[in-house]
Amino acid sequence: MSLAPSRVRGTRLPPEVFDLPVEKMRDGYYSDAYFNHTRSALLRDGRHPRVVMQVFQRNRALLGGMDEAIAILTLCSHDWDALTVHALHDGDRVEPWETVMTIEGDYTLFAHLETVYLGVLARRTLVASNVTRVLEAARGKPIIFMPARHDHHRVQTGDGYAAYVAGAIAGVSIGVTSDAQASWWGGVGVGTVPHSLIAAYGGNAVLAATKFAEWAPDDFRITVLVDYENDSVQTALAVARALGPRLWGVRLDTSGQLVDRSLWDEMGDFDPRGVNERLVRRVRDALDADGFERVKIVVSGGFTVEKIAAFEERGVPVDAYGVGSSLIRGENDFTADIVLADGRPVAKTGRRFRSNERLELVT
Repeated sequence: MSLAPSRVRGTRLPPEVFDLPVEKMRDGYYSDAYFNHTRSALLRDGRHPRVVMQVFQRNRALLGGMDEAIAILTLCSHDWDALTVHALHDGDRVEPWETVMTIEGDYTLFAHLETVYLGVLARRTLVASNVTRVLEAARGKPIIFMPARHDHHRVQTGDGYAAYVAGAIAGVSIGVTSDAQASWWGGVGVGTVPHSLIAAYGGNAVLAATKFAEWAPDDFRITVLVDYENDSVQTALAVARALGPRLWGVRLDTSGQLVDRSLWDEMGDFDPRGVNERLVRRVRDALDADGFERVKIVVSGGFTVEKIAAFEERGVPVDAYGVGSSLIRGENDFTADIVLADGRPVAKTGRRFRSNERLELVT
């Protein structure tokens, strides 16, 4: 697994990094129609109210998507230089109702952008917060961010960066599985010897791993999936013996509908399906007994915050967790309100201007 580089708070990604469809965003193509209609009506009337727009959300969260939201305002508003924006930073911990950004200026310059900047804040904060909860449960162990196959490819880049931000703030290694996910911070995707390569060599995990090792650079941390024949202990030993020092780790990924062969004589007093504590201990004990103490164990397949926390509480000998779809599930919606217009309070009932001394001027 490659380590994400350290991240210095206070630095923002330049707008060009995000490769935004600037003309379409500026034209309101991705915006809810009523924002485009609002702007058109104001322009038709010759009205240019100077407003303060206030952005917030309702959870304890790790903020993500702020640099991207600022890029949208910078490149897709009708006059960025005429706007005054104050904002928190990606990776800041935020409280419910805390103001994370204010936008001040002629409303017609940015009315059409509310949908898109709220959308990126919602998505990236959701991912960053989910990853943070997993990292906390894992107690400092590395995480492999694996949801790429569970969602549209266009979300990979920003999601990967949100995961990286969470890891950088926590000081914990995050591996991502596609180059797209790693592109904003200059990394590369990581991965194991997959089931598909094993299948391509007739189901022979040792042969597939050997051929993979012949291809892989010397510094590649080779990790092999060992559940192909549902016999993780014997496959792990066979792969370790064949690859020797080239093997960095084995990955357990037994389906939740299967019971690994090594547990068939132990069933009765626990749920033996999938990747469970007893299976991990079986593999660890077998590797250690054969002199492969340095080989790491990575687990994946249905791991959530709760399952990881339970493993850590019981001291299950896991070296890294692969987590997929649970990292992109849930919601973390953002809201934007005009709270001042032409210097007068105009917030709707139940809302008010909430100052936040943590906000910094965006230059």
